[in-house]
Amino acid sequence: MQKIHPCLWFDGNAEAAMNFYMGIFPDAKKTDVLLWGDAGHGQKGSVLTCTFEIAGQTFMALNGGPQYRFTPAVSLVVNCTTQAEVDHYWDALLAGGGAPVQCGWLTDRFGVSWQIVPERLIGLLQDKDPARADRAMNAMMEMIKLDIAALERAAAG
Repeated sequence: MQKIHPCLWFDGNAEAAMNFYMGIFPDAKKTDVLLWGDAGHGQKGSVLTCTFEIAGQTFMALNGGPQYRFTPAVSLVVNCTTQAEVDHYWDALLAGGGAPVQCGWLTDRFGVSWQIVPERLIGLLQDKDPARADRAMNAMMEMIKLDIAALERAAAG
């Protein structure tokens, strides 16, 4: 069991969110569902929490109620090796009502913020030539979805 894992607070749609994410990530699996009993504010027999894994990382989704909402102050980062992978996760997480933001960030239909990041970006931003790194950063700041080829062209000058 993972010692520390995130708990994502939802307002009645934790199981739908879990199923949505499990449909996007090929190695995802549901590990547990806990139902409300007689105690608490949830309807008896409805989902209180559901636990699932994505890429070996455990997440708990909680039906906690309307008191709290997600903000971009916490985001989930998906590191991608290819543009096809960037495109896949970008499109899948936007499906059904998500919203693109900027610099590879998006908000999915449940309000969770994600960063879809090509691993190549980090190498470009850490280039030993500060001018190349600055050009890559400036290009990234102008993008919505990140484009690896465009970032490389920008870095090259």
